[in-house]
Amino acid sequence: MDPARVLAASTEITSAALAGDDPDAVLPLVVRRAVELAGADLGLAMVTADDGTLTVEASSGHPTGDDDPVGVVLSSRSSAARAARTGVPVVSDDFTTDPRTAPFVPKALRGYGPFAVAPFGTTERRIGALAVYRRKGAHPFSADTVEVLAAFAAQAGLAVVLAEGSTARQRVAVYQERERIARDLHDVIIQRLYATGVQLDLLDRRLKLEGREAQRLADAVDQLDRTMAEVRATVRALRSADPGRPGDVDLRGSVLAEARTAGELLGFEPEVRVEGDLADVPADLADHARAALREALSNVVRHSGARHVGIALRRTPDRLDLEVVDDGCGIPRGVAKRGLRHLEERALAAGGGCEITSSPRTGTTITWHVPLR
Repeated sequence: MDPARVLAASTEITSAALAGDDPDAVLPLVVRRAVELAGADLGLAMVTADDGTLTVEASSGHPTGDDDPVGVVLSSRSSAARAARTGVPVVSDDFTTDPRTAPFVPKALRGYGPFAVAPFGTTERRIGALAVYRRKGAHPFSADTVEVLAAFAAQAGLAVVLAEGSTARQRVAVYQERERIARDLHDVIIQRLYATGVQLDLLDRRLKLEGREAQRLADAVDQLDRTMAEVRATVRALRSADPGRPGDVDLRGSVLAEARTAGELLGFEPEVRVEGDLADVPADLADHARAALREALSNVVRHSGARHVGIALRRTPDRLDLEVVDDGCGIPRGVAKRGLRHLEERALAAGGGCEITSSPRTGTTITWHVPLR
C-alpha cells in the first residue's frame, strides 16, 4: 500500500474535520478512503452503543445483495465489537466460515469473504470499528494492509473526534451569540421603547390632547406596546434552544433593569429587594414576572406621583411573589385599566393571582403571585 496515498487520505480527513465539517459528513469520507486504501469491495464504519453492540453508520462500496448494511446492528460478541473494545484488529480469510466470526455475520454481508476490522477512535474516545470486506473468492487482506488499515483507522478516528469537538464549539458559540443578542434586545431595546411609551403617555396627560391628535398619540403608544411584545417574542425564540431553562440571574437582572428605567422617569431609584434562589424558576414564569413588573411600574410612572416605590421579588419553595408598592395618589378614576388587566390575566394563565389595593391616602400596592411547578 502506497504510504503517500495513506498520508493524503489522512490529511484530507483531518482537513475536513478542522474545517468544522459535520461529523456525519466526515464519516462517509473515512469509509470511502478506507475502501480505496485496502482495495476492498465494501467498507463500513460502526459506532459502539452503551450496551457494547455496534451499529453501522456509514458504508461505501457495492453491497452483494439488496439489503443496505447501514443501520445493521452487530452483536457485542462480534469480531468488530471485540476490536472496538480491545483495540486489536481482527482479520479473516473468510468471515462466513471462520468460527470466530461466522456466528455473527448479518444477512446483508453474507456475500463477502475476506474481512478485516480495526478499532476506530482514540484511547480516550473509542468510537467503534472500521471494517473492510472483499467478495467471496477474492484474495485475503495481507498483514501489511491490515497494519495500514489500523493506522488509518486511528488517524481517521482522531479526525472524527476533532470534528465532534469543532461542531460542539461552534454550537456553543452560536448559543452564546444568540444569548448576547437576546440580552441586548431585552436590556437595551425594550427598555428604550418602554421609556419612550411612558414619556408619550406623560406628554398626552400634560397637553390634554383631544380628538384626532389624541387618537394619533394613543395609536403610537399602542404601536410601541405591540413592538415590545414582538421583541419579547424574538427574545424568547433566541433563547428557545433550551426552552425549559431557569430564569436565575436573568430574572434578577431584569428586575434591576426595570427599576433603573423607572427610576430615570420618576427622578429617583425604586428600592429593590430580591429574596430566595431564582435558579430553578421556569423560563415561562420568569417571562410572566418580568412583564408583570413592567406593567406595574408603568402604572406607577404614569399615574402615581409617588415619592417612594418599593419592589420585592420573593421565591419560596412553592411560589413566586412580586410586590410593587408606591406612596402616590392611587389609581385615578377613569384611568384605563388595560395594563392592570394584563397583570391579572398573566397571573391567572400561570395558575396564580393578582391583588391590587389603592387609595389616595395610602398609595397603591400590587401583589402578583404564581405557583412554582
